[in-house]
Amino acid sequence: MLNAYDAVMNKSKNTHSTVKRTAVDYTDRIYWNGIIKMSLSKFFILSVLQQRPMHGYEIAREVECSTQGCCSPTEGTIYPVLREFEQGGYVTVHNETVAGRGRKVYTLTDKGREAFAVAVEAWMEVAAHINRQQ
Repeated sequence: MLNAYDAVMNKSKNTHSTVKRTAVDYTDRIYWNGIIKMSLSKFFILSVLQQRPMHGYEIAREVECSTQGCCSPTEGTIYPVLREFEQGGYVTVHNETVAGRGRKVYTLTDKGREAFAVAVEAWMEVAAHINRQQ
């Protein structure tokens, strides 16, 4: 199944040829689970970093635990988001060595805490509208 991003990328790569696109099945729960979880990954990463500084693997495990397995981010999800957060000043990073292995530890900044507070407000607003629909 092609997601929206893949469809756009295929179109841009194949501007001179006809691209056969698979239509998105909006009745497919897997599609919606993926979209929702992907969208919330940044929110969950900020959420767990509110607790304490962590390295990437810890962040992934804490997100998985805090969502009771609903969201299990991969390295391919976590590290690009952490780089984006670092570049934006939402986290700081320092290197540490444990048992001879180096790892990056991420700490939420004041700007990161502010971003999380804004995200929580936005989520609560959306959740209130969803709850009214039921």
